[in-house]
Amino acid sequence: MSNDRFTANRTFLKDSIRLEIDFSRTDQNQRLPAPPLQKPCPPDATRIDVPDGATALARLSCLSMGEAILRRESVRKYSSDVLTLEELAALLWATQGVRTVLSPECALRVVPSAGSRHAFETYLAVDRVEGLTPGIYRYLPFDGQLAQLASDPQIGRSAASSCLNQGFVANAAVTFFWTAVPARMEWRYGLAAHKVIALDAGHVCQNLYLACVSLGAGTCAIAAYDQHACDQLLGVDGEEEFTIYIAPVGKRKQADQ
Repeated sequence: MSNDRFTANRTFLKDSIRLEIDFSRTDQNQRLPAPPLQKPCPPDATRIDVPDGATALARLSCLSMGEAILRRESVRKYSSDVLTLEELAALLWATQGVRTVLSPECALRVVPSAGSRHAFETYLAVDRVEGLTPGIYRYLPFDGQLAQLASDPQIGRSAASSCLNQGFVANAAVTFFWTAVPARMEWRYGLAAHKVIALDAGHVCQNLYLACVSLGAGTCAIAAYDQHACDQLLGVDGEEEFTIYIAPVGKRKQADQ
């Protein structure tokens, strides 16, 4: 059987394109301004302070790193329990927390990223988080805040619908939606940017898995979704910013529940 139909996508997984790029022509080497490290927040958005995520994760973690790795698994059955705001802060910090800002062009976070470009924004479909109205929020890691973008009392169903009606999404306490802002990575790497964006998404979600396990919660990564529906749910344009990865989170449902 011929594999010609797979050639283009297999090529994407390789790093051959690096040999074809004149890196002296990238925006960075042309001394053009870098895209901002964080997407600007709508001026009319309500902002909610979140607890310090590093402190929360250290205080709430009930497992060693070795135990968390050993117990890591995809979880699709969630209880009706709420997450506390402190638990959510711990998960947000574990996935996109900022450690050090080195310059307007570079910040070090708790996950690796090619060239420290960190091309993602984190959106949340919040259903059951203590103190938060159900709806769509965006994490502002440089401010330690959440921006409330929209309220939706049926947010669980809305999120599940955008994820091709995968029912377990509707039962999550909160669903993480990560969007890519490709220009952040393109500024440095040009046409070599896109594979490493995909690799970086994996780093982020693995940290979410491990943090969830340590808090007695669970998650399941989703890469099958309705692109247009997700982008519309989050209010992003689908070109300069678009959904790239999704992960519902909830407290683990016990066998007797």
